[in-house]
Amino acid sequence: MKTLALALASTIVALPASAGVYVNVENNAGFTGSDYEGSITDFHVGYEGGTDTFGFYVQGGPAVVAVDGAEESDTRISGKVGANVAATEKLDFYGEVSVLTADSDTDDDNNWATKVGAKFSF
Repeated sequence: MKTLALALASTIVALPASAGVYVNVENNAGFTGSDYEGSITDFHVGYEGGTDTFGFYVQGGPAVVAVDGAEESDTRISGKVGANVAATEKLDFYGEVSVLTADSDTDDDNNWATKVGAKFSF
């Protein structure tokens, strides 16, 4: 996973600044009912591009994992790759694959997630 993160970072650094490079800071918090469980804050550098009918992005960087009740937060690596396709003027399809590396103090596996959907505009 560290090799993937290094390759991603090297690719992004090599891209010209005008080619769609961006910074994205995002926090996702989790709750069960009104009980706060924790949060993950991504500090990503990314690149996006495409045409009028196809768009894509790739982003990655450190992610701070803060579990409720834990004494310290844990810094891991996370990344996302996504794309969207305009099927018609009003209908788009999109998808995303994301990964969060496992806690280095455990034998857990990396966390993977997918997102797929369709968006219809009126």
